[in-house]
Amino acid sequence: MWPQNHKSPVAIPLAFVLRQVQHRAMFTIEHDFDATIVTIVDEGEAPLQEDVIISAFAECVTVEQHDPRTDRVHKVTFSLQQLRDLGAALDLPEGAYRLTPVEE
Repeated sequence: MWPQNHKSPVAIPLAFVLRQVQHRAMFTIEHDFDATIVTIVDEGEAPLQEDVIISAFAECVTVEQHDPRTDRVHKVTFSLQQLRDLGAALDLPEGAYRLTPVEE
């Protein structure tokens, strides 16, 4: 089940996890005036997590999730560059990286 060259099932690459969709997934997509909003519902095995709300704006992307223990919503804001970096990082092994533009 885990990648052949991976040593620890605790820290498996996220991209590997994302490719292993073997269950039903529930999410909604809404297009508002200034953002696209995706809400992801946890339908896995208990304990379930609260819904994750991703709002994509022209200048940034926010990720929000309600914490029932504190009754607060936690929000993380990514710049578009940070989001591109995250996308690139999902398929890379552990390490430190600096991305540079590809020259044509």
